[in-house]
Amino acid sequence: MQTVVCMKWGTRYPADYVNRLWSMIRRNTRRPTRLVCFTENTDGIDPEVMTHPLPAINLPERFLWYPWRKISLWQAPLADLEGEVLYVDLDVVITGNIDDFFDFSPGSFCVAENWTQPGQKIGNTSIYKWTIGQYHQIFDDLNADPEKIVTAFRIEQQYISAVVDKMVFWPSDWCYSFKHSLIPRWPLNFILTPRLPENARIIAFTGKPDPDEAEIGRWPVNSPWKKLYKHVRPTPWITENWR
Repeated sequence: MQTVVCMKWGTRYPADYVNRLWSMIRRNTRRPTRLVCFTENTDGIDPEVMTHPLPAINLPERFLWYPWRKISLWQAPLADLEGEVLYVDLDVVITGNIDDFFDFSPGSFCVAENWTQPGQKIGNTSIYKWTIGQYHQIFDDLNADPEKIVTAFRIEQQYISAVVDKMVFWPSDWCYSFKHSLIPRWPLNFILTPRLPENARIIAFTGKPDPDEAEIGRWPVNSPWKKLYKHVRPTPWITENWR
C-alpha cells in the first residue's frame, strides 16, 4: 500500500482541496494507494481519505499556522504510518502517474529542488518522500528549542535542507512550480497561456495564484502597480487535471 500524506489547517484551503487531491491520486496511480490527511477539521473531507489530528508540535504561536507546522511530520511514531511515504501540499495539481515517486532512490530523502534557488542544495517541500522515523532529530531539535531554529532559518524547507545529510532531488521534468516555471515572463504572460510540460507529474502552486485562481486567469494582488506585471491567462489544463 502506497501512502500519500497531506496536511490541512486553518481556513485558506477548504475540504474540497483534499477531495480533489484524493481524486487526482486515484486517477494517477496504478497500485493500491491511500491518502492520509492530518487536520484539525475533518468536515467535508471524503470518507475514503484517512484522517488524523494535527500532530503536536512546540512552536511559537506566531508560526503555528505557517509551513513550520509541517515539521511535526518528522516525529516518530506518527499515527499508523511506517516505511516510506510521499508528502504533497494541498495546492498542487497532479498531471501524471506518481507511482515512480515511490520507486525513486529507495531509502533516501527525496524532494523537489527549490525552483528559486537552483544549485544551492535547497529542497522545496511541496513534494517530498521520507521514511517514518528517519531524521527524527529534525522534529526533536525544533520541539526542544523552537526559537533557536526559527531564528536561524527563514523557512522550514531551509532548515530541513541544512539538517539532512543525503538529499536527492526528483528528476527536473517531474515537478514544476506553476509561478516560477510555467507562467511566461512579462510581458508574454499577458498573451500566452502557461504550457504544461509533456512529462510533468506534479505542478506546485507556490504562493499565489492558487489552482482555483489560475485556472480562471485570476492573480490576486494588493498593490495596483503589481497588477502591471502579475498576470496569468486562464489555463485549461488546470481545469482538466484539478478535479
